[in-house]
Amino acid sequence: METDDAAIHYDDFRLANGLAGEALTIPSANPRNFHQAISDTGAMPGQDLRAKLFLPEGPGPHPVVIIAPGSLGLQLHHTQIAAAITDGNIAACAVDPFSTRSVVSTVVRQVQFSFAASAWDVLAAAEVLAARPDIDPARIGAQGHSRGGSAVLNAASVHLAAAADAPKLVGVYAAYPWSGQQFLDPDVGTTRIRAIIGDRDDWCPPVQVQAHIHAIRAAGGDATVRIVPGANHSFDRTTPLEHIPEASVTPGAPTFYIADDGSFILPTSDTPDPELVDRDGFLYAIEAGFGVRGAHISGNPELVPVFYEDMMAFWTDTMLPDGST
Repeated sequence: METDDAAIHYDDFRLANGLAGEALTIPSANPRNFHQAISDTGAMPGQDLRAKLFLPEGPGPHPVVIIAPGSLGLQLHHTQIAAAITDGNIAACAVDPFSTRSVVSTVVRQVQFSFAASAWDVLAAAEVLAARPDIDPARIGAQGHSRGGSAVLNAASVHLAAAADAPKLVGVYAAYPWSGQQFLDPDVGTTRIRAIIGDRDDWCPPVQVQAHIHAIRAAGGDATVRIVPGANHSFDRTTPLEHIPEASVTPGAPTFYIADDGSFILPTSDTPDPELVDRDGFLYAIEAGFGVRGAHISGNPELVPVFYEDMMAFWTDTMLPDGST
């Protein structure tokens, strides 16, 4: 399995286009759930993260895309995505949510840190980037893959964004996101949303992603979703189709909704409970018979260009609508 999470932090690491990155420290947090992140923000334990910022040629200030990886952490294909984004005259900031949390992978156990923490990481990175003179604070977007896709969608929520000091994200590109957690009120304000997922994805149910995006649009958001025929999970990778037997997934499980104050609502209840955490939702899904071991990843090299074309069309139109740099 390809791995690049350590190499990207080397001082001499360069993208395929030759760009060197600047090492950043992102002061983030470890909220136990969305309720703590939204309604008891000061109680969140602090957590520094590592990140690498890649700036395109030119003086700036540049638009920037925050890259949030999935359950396998930063991988080679994330650096290839950063290269494509910077080739489009947009900066890219790859965030490492794992190393400083002493996490290697969340494939088997997603609850090593909360999904609220993953979303907060995105907003924390946006806050750091907005303070830089070489970054345009009005053009900060976020792209997430799988668990990272869930993170960027939740970071776009007006309820979570209001609790942070970060600027509003101008755009969010959710690549094969897990939409098992969604805000009951899906308002994302002015953030433009795009999701893309394959119809063969057996890790993150496409039907749940469709429902998520259509809920955002029904609430007045600028949101679209693309279902790619014949594509598996993580189809932006060129590696052969791989079955990960230890993967813990819950296809078909009902959505675990989030109230405005961040409290979770169990699928079998109408009552928000601020004490509920991610584990409660997963336990419900397993006990209800939805738990499955094993899922597939990659294996669609002929569809990689489809992903990149869609991604860059979104970011070019969102970040550089008039062709500016």
